[in-house]
Amino acid sequence: MEAEDRRKFILNWLRQCSGRITGTELAKQCQVSRQIIVQDIAILRAVGEEIVSTPQGYMLLPEAKKYQVQKIISCHHNREQIKDEIEIIINQGGRVLNVIVEHPLYGQLQGSLMIDNRKDLEIFLSKIHDTGARPLSALTHGSHLHTIETPTQETMEKIINDLDRAGILEVP
Repeated sequence: MEAEDRRKFILNWLRQCSGRITGTELAKQCQVSRQIIVQDIAILRAVGEEIVSTPQGYMLLPEAKKYQVQKIISCHHNREQIKDEIEIIINQGGRVLNVIVEHPLYGQLQGSLMIDNRKDLEIFLSKIHDTGARPLSALTHGSHLHTIETPTQETMEKIINDLDRAGILEVP
């Protein structure tokens, strides 16, 4: 498959897929290396396609967003509370876009999450367990930021209240 045809194929697949598609899966379908897919995704982004890379794979940003309210929240917790924190957000209908830490040497470091359901959360937690990787918040002794989205302001307030009651919300 030629490069241009492959990029059209990738874009069509992303448009038709309701979930995320891994680079490995795309590489297999296109019969190329995963690195070629990474380059194709970069080229598609460069021409304006809103492709997001998540721990679960690639996805297109939805055209009609069900999430109307966005807020950056400050959290602090240990590694064992990661599941609790994200469950509070997704159980109320929110989505965790990212995690951000302020590193003393490198400045702001950010990782994409895009978690809005239990399956994505379980995949994320499995990757932490299976790889032995430390979450970004480990660099800042548990302090971190999340950008979260919700359908309504009322939902956002409920999430913030629940995180506060759980002792996870860090109030400046």
